[in-house]
Amino acid sequence: MSPLKILHVDENHPLMLERLERLGYHNDLAYTTPLEEILKTINTYDGMVIRSRFPIDKKFIDTAQNLRFIARVGAGLENIDVKYAQSKNIHLIAAPEGNRNAVGEHAIGLLLGLMNKLRLGHHSIQQGKWLREVHRGFELENKKVGIIGYGNTGKNFAEKLKGFNVKVLCHDILPNIGDENATQVDLQTLMDEVQVLSLHIPQSKQTENMINKAFISKMKYPFWFINTARGKAVVTQDLVAGLRSGKILGAGLDVLEYESASFHSIFNIKNRPEALDFLLSADNVLLSPHVGGWTVESHRKLAQTIVDKIKAL
Repeated sequence: MSPLKILHVDENHPLMLERLERLGYHNDLAYTTPLEEILKTINTYDGMVIRSRFPIDKKFIDTAQNLRFIARVGAGLENIDVKYAQSKNIHLIAAPEGNRNAVGEHAIGLLLGLMNKLRLGHHSIQQGKWLREVHRGFELENKKVGIIGYGNTGKNFAEKLKGFNVKVLCHDILPNIGDENATQVDLQTLMDEVQVLSLHIPQSKQTENMINKAFISKMKYPFWFINTARGKAVVTQDLVAGLRSGKILGAGLDVLEYESASFHSIFNIKNRPEALDFLLSADNVLLSPHVGGWTVESHRKLAQTIVDKIKAL
């Protein structure tokens, strides 16, 4: 009996290939192969490992007649037509356990950087200035922190907040998932009480443009905003208006509305939006290039998680 074949269309940690081979799988690499070429042979594969290079849509799934599983090395499955894949009995694998710690730490870093004005202080010193009063920061202790989306990364972020003596509220579409680290509340209660808001939601029709002018206006207090989830959950123009008005005290953004579906550079877009130019220059904004879950350690953990889940099939 010939070994089951897996096509890898994105590069990942080498241990994935090594350990899948130990399990008896045959690995083929197509890291730079164009989609039209992959479509010519995808029907010969039993499994596929992807990140975000191209969408797995109905046409792709119909062509991949022998696929038993699709494994995405990441937390979300938004670039896969999930319902259609499942209707074809294709098992879908994600790995949110692999980078939840990395995202939790990154969110903490963005928040502390904002509250302590680290970007502003760094730039000031680069310019030969030593302005202590201008850079007086805020303490996280005794603040109320709101988390929208209480899955893997939301729970990890809440756990890391335990040492800061804060009260954590969470909101999620699933009931009864609050725990010792966060009290689950309805959305209005969260909006009425928190001074820090962090998003940990997947990309979906329900979450797209969630943080908009109406949402921001309903927040009772000025607040710090962290987004390590998906850029399209935020209407950037409305976020900028909130920053300009002072309703949003600062924004730490690992993801942006302007990213492509494969998370490629925001600088590929033509006619750069005014809102993006504001984010690039604002002193109370911290940006990172979608690397919250992209650590040396998570690289390995994501690969191992995928291997373990393929092994369990």
